[in-house]
Amino acid sequence: VSLHVFETFYVLMVLWAMAHLRLTGQDANGVPLRRSKRGWMWNQFFLLEEYTGTDLQYVGKLHSDADRGDGSVRYVLNGEGAGTLFKIDEKSGDIHATKRLDREEKAYYILHAKAVNRFTNEALEGESEFIIKIHDINDNEPRFTKDPYMARVPEMSDIGTSVIQVTATDADDATYGNSARVVYSILEGQPYFSVDPDTGLIKTALPGMDREVKENYQVVIQAKDMAGQMGGLSGTTTVSITLSDVNDNPPRFTKTLYEFRVPESTELGSVVGLIRAMDADIGENAEMDYRIIGSDGPGMFDITTNRSTQDGVIVLRKPLDYERKRQYSLRVQVENVHINPRFFSMGPFRDEATIKIIVEDVDEPPVFERASYVMEVKEDAARNTVIGSVSASDPDDKNSLVRYSIDRRTDMDRVFNIHAGNGSVFILRELDREENAWHNISVIATEFNNPRQISRVPVYIRVLDVNDNAPTFATNYETFVCENARANQVIQTVSATDPDEPLGGHRFFFSLAQEAAGKANFSVRDNKDNTAGILTRRNSYNSLQKSIYHVPVVISDGEFPMQSSTNTLTIRVCTCDREGNMKLCNTEALTARAGLSTGALVAILLCVIILLMIVVLFAALRRQRKKEPLIISKEDVRDNVVSYNDEGGGEEDTQAFDIGTLRNPEAIEESKQRRDIVPETFYPPVRRPVLPPTRDNNGDVRDFINQRLQDNDSDPTAPPYDSLATYAYEGNGSVAESLSSLESVTTEGDQDYNYLSEWGPRFKKLADMYGGDDSDRDS
Repeated sequence: VSLHVFETFYVLMVLWAMAHLRLTGQDANGVPLRRSKRGWMWNQFFLLEEYTGTDLQYVGKLHSDADRGDGSVRYVLNGEGAGTLFKIDEKSGDIHATKRLDREEKAYYILHAKAVNRFTNEALEGESEFIIKIHDINDNEPRFTKDPYMARVPEMSDIGTSVIQVTATDADDATYGNSARVVYSILEGQPYFSVDPDTGLIKTALPGMDREVKENYQVVIQAKDMAGQMGGLSGTTTVSITLSDVNDNPPRFTKTLYEFRVPESTELGSVVGLIRAMDADIGENAEMDYRIIGSDGPGMFDITTNRSTQDGVIVLRKPLDYERKRQYSLRVQVENVHINPRFFSMGPFRDEATIKIIVEDVDEPPVFERASYVMEVKEDAARNTVIGSVSASDPDDKNSLVRYSIDRRTDMDRVFNIHAGNGSVFILRELDREENAWHNISVIATEFNNPRQISRVPVYIRVLDVNDNAPTFATNYETFVCENARANQVIQTVSATDPDEPLGGHRFFFSLAQEAAGKANFSVRDNKDNTAGILTRRNSYNSLQKSIYHVPVVISDGEFPMQSSTNTLTIRVCTCDREGNMKLCNTEALTARAGLSTGALVAILLCVIILLMIVVLFAALRRQRKKEPLIISKEDVRDNVVSYNDEGGGEEDTQAFDIGTLRNPEAIEESKQRRDIVPETFYPPVRRPVLPPTRDNNGDVRDFINQRLQDNDSDPTAPPYDSLATYAYEGNGSVAESLSSLESVTTEGDQDYNYLSEWGPRFKKLADMYGGDDSDRDS
């Protein structure tokens, strides 16, 4: 059997065991042993890592009992690294490593070996498994799991307080030698901290470390293998240690006396001043509370803490008055909110200071004696009656005079006024409680020396009631009586209302008016509860004889002075059934007796209206069809035709003027205005008497035409300019029988036609029609 040189001891143990078995002939359980053919006589090989020699590193040798040394046996190696990392000599069975091996990369290799006949390739031995283990050497330094480490420890900690534990690992084999045995030591950070060499636990080594002196520390820790012996490898890491704060410092004021100046006009809730105490601690350990522990003005001021800045905020709680008190003194204390009992021995964690507050004078407006005033006045009070007074004074030392006035924005109707010097309020007009029971006004007080200093006060004026209104019916009653009513029957219960408001409540009295008492058909009975009943005084009523009755009811109140009024109750006579239920009243009853109902009358009236509308429409259409044309024929236009080319308003003229006027001489008699213009004054047309011309004198014709032109020039109802106006004059006893006959002559001489050339240009303004019949008309 050939084994590795380092396995000698193992081989001896195996030989001892085999010899022992041969001596006894039994195994451990007493079973007789049988001899069997021996196989491989090896189990594992060992190999050093990181081999640095020039020759191949020898691993071991394989040998089979079947090998007779004649070269007929061939050794074959399979498994992890076979042929690459490990090579075997086929003849001798020697195994060599071809490369440097690293145990930290792979600690062992599992391979399989067999012996075969070189010629027949037949297996001489069954395949067997063996292991090649890599022996470790110290080729890895310790490495820390973190770099750097962060740690915190409270300041003022005792010696030996744990801070943090560091850990280093070594990749070498911890089961073989001291290559992986690590020892910790501190290189930097002494004398404040120490480290346990075996566990790496860092602890405080110096008492009373103060954060306010030094807050951060850098500690360097070393880890060395080989149990710290010479030649071992090492690694380092840095541990950043911060001292956390504890409340070991009390707050302290920066000054023992603070002084502030405040105007007396400062509003309530305003900040008067800020004070600050210093605390070397941080965070919640520096939080502090301020409070007033003494003051010569109790309740005047308050102090709170601004949590973001830790300032003490002094706030005004009551009004300041320079004339009453000009200076205040406060004693203030500050202390931490979170106190650590561990440090009580260091003294009280509080401090005190004095605050001096000086009040400065300010010119203040007048001050009224009251915050508001309430005055009362009767509604029948006469004008200029004083109803009350207000009073204000200047609070300053100079004591300026005060002038009073009413804010007219609160008394726009000028019902009240005030005496400017003494503040007496009086009324300017009569009051009516029923119209306005309360008046709310504002009175202004102004300093005489400084009109900008003003103040206001509300004045509430109550108008007291006076019995100046008479009671009336509470509602508009609709009362009826049946024709078959019996005497002394209640047909209506009435009540009253009164806008007055007496203190004891209303008390009304009802009665029938004296002028109606003698011939009354109804009576009034007072129910003594502010109501009255209306009763019948006979057994039956006839609506045909009288359908409506008016009953005068007198209503009086019980106040002083007593007020009364007469109210008329209208009672209709109705037809009722036997149970007294109304069926028909007044005109409805009369119509029913005549045989026609109201619905029938309305239907008949509607039919009549529709027939009338049809007749009017038919007449209008017929009249429109019979309108004669504007000009019947061209022969109707005779000698004197004036043509002018003024373009009119088109459709507007057509709509604004009735064209029928041009052909109807009588249309001028109608009082129609032009619709295309807006006349300033309406001039009704006037028909003047026509004077016939004579043979001796043509002045009548000239006057006639002149008058017609003047009438049309001044007539706002004249037709548009593009209308044709004809003038005709029916002559009586004319020799020529026509004004247009140029051949007409007289026995006494020629006819004078100069008036035609004189008035010809004026024909452009013709806007009307006037003339006689068609047989005797000039145009």
